[in-house]
Amino acid sequence: QVQVVESGGGLVQPGGSLRLSCAASGSIFSINAMGWYRQAPGKQRELVATITSGDNTNYADSVKGRFTISRDNAKNMVYLQMNSLKPEDTAVYYCNAVIRVTKYVTRDYWGQGTQVTVSS
Repeated sequence: QVQVVESGGGLVQPGGSLRLSCAASGSIFSINAMGWYRQAPGKQRELVATITSGDNTNYADSVKGRFTISRDNAKNMVYLQMNSLKPEDTAVYYCNAVIRVTKYVTRDYWGQGTQVTVSS
């Protein structure tokens, strides 16, 4: 069994900062890419940022220069530092992890989501 759990969401004023954390646990052989996605009401889920096991990162254009993704491989964790938040960043943020559960089997896992609300 593998679990992916996010934390760190909340309410913040425009221009503020939040840090999201995501922990993967359970029967893990290794973790490939990890990432953050978000879904606003009435919209499709979209990529925010991803990071490979080699620390190569990719960001949505809308968050470049404001958000930073990082990971701690020893702890099986990924983080999203969000600065200069805007109301349009309001969404449920989901953690994704591509996890090798055995030497030959790799699966895609999602967290339950954490709400981020940017409002004055």
